[in-house]
Formats: sequence, structure tokens, C-alpha cells
Amino acid sequence: MPTLKKLIHHMTYLVKGVRVLALVGKSGTGKSFRAQLVAQKYEIDLIIDDGLLIRGQRILAGRSAKKEKAILAAIKTALFVDPSHAESVRRAMSKERFKRVLIIGTSIKMVRKIASRLALPNPSKIIRIEDVATQREIQEAIRARDTHGKHIIPVPAIEVKRNYPQIFLDSIRIFLKKGFHVVSGPRVFEKTVVRPEYSKRGRVTISKPALTQMVLHCVQEFDPSLQVDKVIINMNGGEYRLDVVLNIPYGSQVALSLHQLQGYILKNIEDYTGLILKQVDITVGRVRRKNE
Repeated sequence: MPTLKKLIHHMTYLVKGVRVLALVGKSGTGKSFRAQLVAQKYEIDLIIDDGLLIRGQRILAGRSAKKEKAILAAIKTALFVDPSHAESVRRAMSKERFKRVLIIGTSIKMVRKIASRLALPNPSKIIRIEDVATQREIQEAIRARDTHGKHIIPVPAIEVKRNYPQIFLDSIRIFLKKGFHVVSGPRVFEKTVVRPEYSKRGRVTISKPALTQMVLHCVQEFDPSLQVDKVIINMNGGEYRLDVVLNIPYGSQVALSLHQLQGYILKNIEDYTGLILKQVDITVGRVRRKNE
């Protein structure tokens, strides 16, 4: 979407007073399982979850990350990296009347990125999975994910069977307990249990050597005169932090270009892999002579 058109969408939502809320928690902790309950409690009209736009018990637009055969493809789908995917959801939202949207993600950075790609305002309220589920419930959800590869899509089975019959596994009904502070609406929700192709193959991660090679490629593509001495990779809760140590040619004016390089690495790795990079730090380790 052209920048101007995207800005117009964004300003329109701000003028209309559209409010974005986020439900955040690590992968497999039961966010999708509780999505409809949270939406009911906060009178939310639309839910954005794993690449889908959901209203009530219906899928309005998008495509499910859970249909992807590879984990990286699933992450990119959940993040709306494909412009045509994001555009289809933006078009669908423009036809809906709504005041509140719930975005589900594994981190605040992820939900902000999704909001940006869908031309929505930044989340004004962050709800953490620990706010709506007990530690026992979270551990049970993690165990179901790790042991059986079970995932939830927060719509009835008929919706999932129509769109994604190959990953359908089961359906469950959730009865809303008294005291959940619901103003009105249904007290019974049907959810669909699915098993994505990628979950059958075990947990997949990007190795540090592979991620290092991506950084090297980005630096060389950005400026061939820069050399990488070291890449230090730290991961915490699904978010990555990169420390890149460079050596540069003597006499280089690098203050501005290093800031641009930082953004270049961040954007390209996140767009290519779907990983969430919490931080990219760039340090000049040494300055080399021109003949080195």
C-alpha cells in the first residue's frame, strides 16, 4: 500500500476513535484459547490472530499462519509480511463498523508491527496472558502444544473446516464463568483445535551460524567497505538481540551510515525470517588502514 494511502487509513481510524488492545504472551501459552473471552470482556469488535481477521464467530479475511508448512512461513504470515495479505485485511476492515480491535501476539513489538502493517493505531492497552490465565492453565497450554502440537483458532469448527480442512483436529466449547465482567453477549464459545504441518515436524529455530550469515550478507549488501569482526546473538523469550562489531576503513564518515545500517539489518532480517529483533547494537571495534 502506498505510504499516503496507508496514512489516510491510519488517520481515519484515529478520527473515528478506534482503539487497539493487545493480548500478549509467549507462544503456546493459550492466547488464542482466551481471545473470545477477552474480546467479550472489553467489548472488542474485531480480533487479529495469526494472520486472520475475525469478527464474532466468523473469519472475515486473511489467511491462517497455522496452515503454513514451515515455522518461518507461519511467523511471516502472522506478521502480515506479504503486502497482498495485509492489503486484503485492510480492505476487509474498511468495510466493517468497529470501535475496538484486539491484536494477539508474542510480544509488544510484534503487535505494534502488526498494527503498523494494517494501518491501525498503536495498542493503547496491553493485556498479558498472565492477567487472564493462571500459571497452571498456562503450563497446561504449553504442555498441550509441546506434547501434541495442538493449536487453537478462536472460531467454530465449521469456519475452519471450510477454509483449512487439512489441519482440522477437534473442536471444543468454552462456557463463560460468572464474574468475568461481561456486559452482554454469548456465554458459550466454540473453538477449533488444529495441528499445523510445521508442528508435526518438531520445534524449529534459526541457528546462530545461519543468523550470523544473514547479518554478514546485510552488511556487505549495505556497504562492501565495512567488515564484520564479530556477531553476538542473545535470545530471550523468542526475541533476539544482536551485537555486531565492525572494523571500518580509516577516514570513513560512518556516524549516519551506521545508524542506517542498524535499520537495514533490522528490517531485512525481520522481513526475511519473521523473527522479532528486540535490539541491534553496532559497535566499531577497530579502524583499519586503507591497504589492509
